[in-house]
Order: sequence, then C-alpha cells, then structure tokens
Amino acid sequence: MHGLEDALDEARAIAAGVDAQAPAARVALCPPATLIGRLAHALAGSGVEVGGQDCHREPQGAFTGEISAEMLVDAGATMVILGHSERRGYFGETSPDVAAKVAAALRAGLEPIVCVGETTDERGSGRALEVVLGQVRESLPDELAGKAFTVAYEPIWAIGTGVTPTTGQIEQIHGAIRQALRQRWGATTAPILYGGSVKPDNAAEILRLAEVGGALVGGASLTAAQFLPIVRAL
Repeated sequence: MHGLEDALDEARAIAAGVDAQAPAARVALCPPATLIGRLAHALAGSGVEVGGQDCHREPQGAFTGEISAEMLVDAGATMVILGHSERRGYFGETSPDVAAKVAAALRAGLEPIVCVGETTDERGSGRALEVVLGQVRESLPDELAGKAFTVAYEPIWAIGTGVTPTTGQIEQIHGAIRQALRQRWGATTAPILYGGSVKPDNAAEILRLAEVGGALVGGASLTAAQFLPIVRAL
C-alpha cells in the first residue's frame, strides 16, 4: 500500500534505467490497483511490465472493494502476485484460496507469481521445508500445466527486518521447490524468485545462488536509486 500519483515519476525513472541497462531478465512493477492503468500507460513501450498485487477468485459479482483478474487485464496488467505473506498473514488466505486465485489469473490471461514462505516460529521449530513444500503443493493448481508461472520464496521472518537468510538456507529451500515442481510437471522452467530484504548490497550474492531465478523486491523497489542496482545485479 505504497504509491500515489507522484510515484509515476519514480516508475518512469526505473523504466529509463532498465531500458538503458537492457538486462537479460524481465523486470516488472506491481503497484496498488489505483495506479495500474496510469502506470501501464506511462511505461508503454518500455522494457518494464506491469502487474497487480492480488485478485479475486471470481470474474465479477457482489464483492465490494475487490478486484478481479479480468479487471487487472483491462487496466493493463500482464501478471499478478498471489499468496503474498501479507495476504496470508493479515487476511487469513489459505493455500486453497491462493490456488483458486491462480486459476482465476490463468482464466484471465495473467501470469501468476505465487508466493510461499515460513514464519519465524515455523523456521525455529524445524518445519520450514514442510511448510513451504506444503504451500507449493496446495497453492499451485493443476491448471498451471503447460502455462507460464513463477514461484516466489519469501521467508516471512526476513521481510522488512533487515535479516537475510544464509546462502545455504536459500539454496536448500529453492532446491526443494525446484524438485517439487519437477516431480509434478517434469522439466518445468518456471523461475523461482527470492524475496526477503533484497537490497543493492546483497542482490548479486543472492542472485547467483543455485535455483534463484530472480528477486521479488519489496521496499527497495520504491525508488529508482534502490531498485536499479538490483536490476544491474541480474
């Protein structure tokens, strides 16, 4: 829940930097729903895609305050983040809820970015792998077979805390997610992003780890000065 009209200038600066750098990786910004249409217009023709932060499972209906996947597409989005830890934690979304939203995104033609991750207590009790793999299993519906999608691992205990997991911890989880995806869909090339206190000074180290296919960036994505160095690290 960051971003008003003046945030468009920052987004334009990010797009200009991305176009100048021409990174091999895809770059996207996922603003609040109020800015999606204006951001899509402002970034048209640039190398930056636009996505949503969430969507409802239904295409339309009496769901005051919600936004459907079809509405995101109509506003100019090409992808959507689903199952973010804040949606799971603050709004009680379960993995089956997330799976229904993923199916909705596919129905509308959006590429889903599906988030998974463990809490501090779950990590401390040695259940990190169990929790994350359970979320992977239950949040990814069968409809994803043959479709473009992304998984994002976000250790909840590292988000906004300045604490970053060790490289070994990241590789362990990402490797387990990749194995789970292969067991279910074969040789899938779905990227696995890392998200959790990604900053300019640690991005390069994280992004070169095995099975880390990109970054889901939070606070550091709000300004070109913080975000573009991360893009360069790709």
